[in-house]
Amino acid sequence: MKFVCVLMATLLSATAVHAQQAIAPNPSILPNYIMGPSWFPTILKPYQQELIKPLVMENSPRLHDLIRNGKLRLSMADTLALAIENNLDIAVQRFLHPIAEADVLRASSGQAARGISGALVPSGLTQGALGVGVNQFQGAGGVGSAGGISGGGGAVQIPQVGTFDPSVTINFSLDRTSSPLNTLQVAGVPQVNTTSTAFSSSYTQLFPTGTSFTYNLNGIRQNSTQQYLLYNPAVISRFTVGINQPLLSGRGVLPNKRFIMVAANNMRTSDELLRAQVTATVVQVENAYWNLAAAKEAILAAEQTLEVAQRLDDDTKGKLEVGTVAAIELASTGSAVAAAQRDLIVAQTDFQLQEAQFKKLLSKRIDPELDAATVDTIDQLPEPNQRDVPELNTVLAAALEERPELRIAQQDLANQDVSARFTRDALLPSVHVFSLYAGAGLAGDNSNLTGGAGKSLYQGFSAQYPEYASGLSLVIPLRNRAAQADNLRARLEQQQLEVSAQRLKQQVELEVREAMVSLTQGKAQVQAANEAVKLASRVLDGERARLESGVSTTYNVILRQRDLAAARQAQITSSVTYAKALVDMHRATGGTLKENGIELRDALTGEITRHPSPPFQAYQRSNAESK
Repeated sequence: MKFVCVLMATLLSATAVHAQQAIAPNPSILPNYIMGPSWFPTILKPYQQELIKPLVMENSPRLHDLIRNGKLRLSMADTLALAIENNLDIAVQRFLHPIAEADVLRASSGQAARGISGALVPSGLTQGALGVGVNQFQGAGGVGSAGGISGGGGAVQIPQVGTFDPSVTINFSLDRTSSPLNTLQVAGVPQVNTTSTAFSSSYTQLFPTGTSFTYNLNGIRQNSTQQYLLYNPAVISRFTVGINQPLLSGRGVLPNKRFIMVAANNMRTSDELLRAQVTATVVQVENAYWNLAAAKEAILAAEQTLEVAQRLDDDTKGKLEVGTVAAIELASTGSAVAAAQRDLIVAQTDFQLQEAQFKKLLSKRIDPELDAATVDTIDQLPEPNQRDVPELNTVLAAALEERPELRIAQQDLANQDVSARFTRDALLPSVHVFSLYAGAGLAGDNSNLTGGAGKSLYQGFSAQYPEYASGLSLVIPLRNRAAQADNLRARLEQQQLEVSAQRLKQQVELEVREAMVSLTQGKAQVQAANEAVKLASRVLDGERARLESGVSTTYNVILRQRDLAAARQAQITSSVTYAKALVDMHRATGGTLKENGIELRDALTGEITRHPSPPFQAYQRSNAESK
């Protein structure tokens, strides 16, 4: 019996190790749900809810620390830090990681994985289920033929039972019956009254190799009014140890740990899904930042245009008073002032709309202080840099290696491969070998001796009345069409995923090429727009000089002012287009997080341990130095 206990402990320990090796534990700063609660030192902990971190729906302290005198002054680095801490899209996706950990915990017990949103759990894995047959166990329950009126034997079957988590069942009952009899030959009385106290317990477990183990202990104490009993009261006991091992279908690690394999793959998929969401959010935030910076520049340009138009209008009024210009000139300058005021209002309205969208991206909720604050972007729109345009083959290789969408597709293929191999195993017939050892005991009171439960159990465990059984169970499904269909579907779905992965690679390569074209064109547009502003400014200065010399008209000056305003707006638009092209290049190559110095673990925890360092700051410093 000691040997059996040692063997059980060894097998249980091995099962726990194998189940938890599916994935390494997370850093200590993150909660770890993979292992589940420990029995030690609180044995009731597995039957209680495990603690989870409470929800925090308030904005991070960083957001309010940056608000000073009613202004929210933000660099791109501060903006990205706020997005990591507060953006609700990232917060929603952040739950996938602990959910995937809970799925690993569930699969480690031997149950089917439930999957996570965005990750594949192949349908072929659900053919059968781990632990099937627990309630079909035969030949090891009850007290057998001990205590009867004749010995007995017969067919024995020990099916595969249990899950990776051991299960203990205990049952206790009291019963009193009164039965009329139609003969006196057996009991010696016409009515039999029986009082029974019964106890039963069982232990079942399934191991990763497909081996299942069961242990049962049953006992009953009966006191009866029958006349011809050997013992009255009588204590009858029986214990059984059964082992079942599949030889073909269901043998080995793959069929029994398939859900653990998939859940472990989905753990990695959850990180890539988070990476994809963080990338999308960072792209959205960076574009919103540049839109807001452009709206701010547009307001400054509109104010300068209004100032120039107002100055020209004032000069025209002065000349009208001394009679050097016609009154019709005043109408032209007044119209230019009104148009400039209109453009300023449009620019201010656009800034307010961009600002509202920007605040939403950086906060969990817009409280009164944030609502009243005006966003002031610090970083300037980036100027073209020769280093911005990389070599095509280099970025193509980086994109195929780093894009989270491709990594997710590879994990889905790995899951589908598990399904294909499992359904191939399921094509085989079901062949199981099993063994049973049982011991029985019978004790009680009679005229010669007195005994009880201790003596009855001793008889069973000391093999005074042993039972040995071994056998083979064979199930051959004729034609085997269901298993064939499952295997065909699993392999067809695997090929479908391979084609989808290739299609995704083509799409990634196309996005990289498009990003390269956009970046190259954006660079040329910025250079052309800068030159256009310089020339428009010179033309305006010349037209003013001609007006002062009396060889031009106020209308011509207004036209040149409009040309300069259009050139400035085109300059702002081209700069924003170029900035967004840089952002899209980082996204297309899968380097958004790396280029901005963002740690995925910070996104997972929602706490910044390393401040982001976007590359746009370097452009601003180089521009400032060149000026």
